[in-house]
Amino acid sequence: MDLNVLLSRRFLTQNWVMTLLMVFYVFGTIYGYYWYKNQLVDTMQTHPAWQLPFVPDSPTASAFFTIAALWLWLSPLGTGASKLTSGVRGVIEALAVVTSIKYGIWATIIIFASAAYGSPIVWQDWMLIVSHMSMAVCAVVYGRFFLYGTVALGIAAAWTLLNDTVDYSFGVYPSLPQSLDDRLLGVAIFTFALTIFSIGIAAVVSFANQRVRRTASVRGEV
Repeated sequence: MDLNVLLSRRFLTQNWVMTLLMVFYVFGTIYGYYWYKNQLVDTMQTHPAWQLPFVPDSPTASAFFTIAALWLWLSPLGTGASKLTSGVRGVIEALAVVTSIKYGIWATIIIFASAAYGSPIVWQDWMLIVSHMSMAVCAVVYGRFFLYGTVALGIAAAWTLLNDTVDYSFGVYPSLPQSLDDRLLGVAIFTFALTIFSIGIAAVVSFANQRVRRTASVRGEV
């Protein structure tokens, strides 16, 4: 089948494709929070409660994407929604794209970086690599159909940068392989840089979306 067909809105938003996407993301999100269970318990016992939402980074990104994809499935063009609903939808979509790209790439690079410093890559690591890179790819592929704009992207950018700040200021960042424990400053710098990169990619996707919608509107396709 032609690649353009496989990447088209018509193909990717078919009911059976969206159903599979929902199944993978719902179970993946649940498993992601389970993966963080020990760190969540430790954070509850040793940190203020307000820091708890900043702990499970990847599953929260997956949750944002699950909601955004479900919204896309149920209301592809967002017609008839109130201004408040459209605003909330845009913020969730922007968060889905920014955080999925960021943590999808982050986890993969961290695993390979730890291997470069002597930590072995085991089968669970390969599972994490495949699942997290899939998050990043899906964010770009489906982000082309999302409706978020500049304001929503600004809110998502602010939240993600705040998350980084809390993670590395208060020690609630994702657990690192032992080989990277003494290289925390480098990990923090890489994390902030990756956030900026992810915001940039999300901005490019948004601007491209807006251009496509304007063109379609002129042609009477929307």
